[in-house]
Amino acid sequence: MAARPTKPLVVFSAFAASLAVSLLVVMWLLGGFRSVTAPAAIGGPFRLTDQSGQVVTEKALQGKPTLIFFGYTHCPDVCPTSLFEMSELLRAMGKDADKVNAFFVSVDPGRDTQAVMKDYLSSFDPHLRGLTGKPDDIARVLSEYRVYAKKTPLKDGDYTMDHTALIYLMDKNGHFVAPFNLKQTPAAAAADLRRYL
Repeated sequence: MAARPTKPLVVFSAFAASLAVSLLVVMWLLGGFRSVTAPAAIGGPFRLTDQSGQVVTEKALQGKPTLIFFGYTHCPDVCPTSLFEMSELLRAMGKDADKVNAFFVSVDPGRDTQAVMKDYLSSFDPHLRGLTGKPDDIARVLSEYRVYAKKTPLKDGDYTMDHTALIYLMDKNGHFVAPFNLKQTPAAAAADLRRYL
């Protein structure tokens, strides 16, 4: 009686299934279901206001590479850490920091008013612009950038926000390139970003 090769077949099948699921998740995140050759559909028109009261639209992304981080001023850890890392990168850029857009977009428009954003960002690099707006305007930009954001009630009646914590890199044409890696030295991050100037 010939030995049945079922165990290697089961192991191979499980590996193949795991690989297929991983590939599908990555394709979904990058918008690959619409067309294999199409770029990821991340980004789109928006109209928000910065901490100085100036209107900012998607046209501001033209001509400069742009870093965009979505968060909120009441965030206890991820947001201030990411904004500090962005600030360190901008300082490492030197004069080239003027050739880059750096946006902090609120996912909590109810609390993040223009005045609150201005006060909060005073602790970070002055190149950072905080963008906020009406809830509908924020919801639209979150959808366009595929950002997850959900209000989570706390026991004391307050709330926190669960949200995507990526740094989006957009090229000089306003097209999404990739998540930008800030988990490196500021000098290395600055060298990476200069490739898009």
